[in-house]
Amino acid sequence: MEQNIPQVIHMANVYTKGNKLVGLSDEVTLPTFAPQTETIAGFGLLGEIDNPTPGHFGSMELEVPFRVLNSDLFGVMAQGAAVDLTLRASEQFSSNEGITYKGIRVVVRGPLKEFNPGSVKQGSPMGASVKVEITYILIEFDGKTMVELDKINPKYYINGVDQLAASMALC
Repeated sequence: MEQNIPQVIHMANVYTKGNKLVGLSDEVTLPTFAPQTETIAGFGLLGEIDNPTPGHFGSMELEVPFRVLNSDLFGVMAQGAAVDLTLRASEQFSSNEGITYKGIRVVVRGPLKEFNPGSVKQGSPMGASVKVEITYILIEFDGKTMVELDKINPKYYINGVDQLAASMALC
């Protein structure tokens, strides 16, 4: 079996509702999944244990920086409408057979938390950005769903497996 070594993100773009947004900066930091926990202590335990509640996560946000403004960016400011962003990237792998690529897709939805139009300076980027409070996130790698979390419609899948099935069956 040939070993493929992951190397770099080769190309990436960001889309909103199917439209490619131009002017994306060179880096978007994906959100941290920080499970909500409850501290358990009492008889029979040696101290405290922070116990996570499966499927429950703290506030998550995604900030997408842009070099300059474009008309599509203003569409995310519509009040009451959820922001819908998709990041698509190709990850480069190498092996003795050469270079290959696998796709990465990240979909986030949620209300607008912040819109920063940036600054205007001749001959310079503006530093515009959009920040979204994530209520839905999907991360796919090579066409396979790795993580899907929907905070509004209780759904939490890891590698295609429903992590809430046992609990939801009792409700």
